[in-house]
Amino acid sequence: MSTQTTLEPSRFENAQQLLIAGVRERFETVENIPALWQRVMAYHIPNRAGKTAYGLCFNCRGGTGNSEYLAGVEVSDFSDLPSDVSHVSLPPQKYAVFSHRGHVSQLWKTCEQIGKWLEQSGYESSHPVAGTPDFLERYSEEFNPQMGTGGMEVWVPLA
Repeated sequence: MSTQTTLEPSRFENAQQLLIAGVRERFETVENIPALWQRVMAYHIPNRAGKTAYGLCFNCRGGTGNSEYLAGVEVSDFSDLPSDVSHVSLPPQKYAVFSHRGHVSQLWKTCEQIGKWLEQSGYESSHPVAGTPDFLERYSEEFNPQMGTGGMEVWVPLA
């Protein structure tokens, strides 16, 4: 059985501004992230827009130990958010979008392949505004949290 070493983006997107609100924490390993999602799902986040959820990864390159993850949802504005809810405004941005078809626990493998693709593609990832994530995970309505499958994409901001 052959192992795929590179991954091609399923598409490129020019996204409008996104306002994301949720719970943000520093993490050492990806094993801590499911518990963060459970906490987010227990919150009522005001001004929610749609049913898509987002995982934003900050400082995830280089293994610095300063990696942070925000598990959240899109909102129409940041008013009325509880004080313990973090929020990030993502500017309009071009993204390379990669589908992940396996179990959510294997998403890191797709991210590894994206890193290899990025090195060979001629594209560069971008941080248009300080404090924006290295990449974001997008979980559509098709994502089944009980099964951990379906409707997952990784969006990489491009320069």
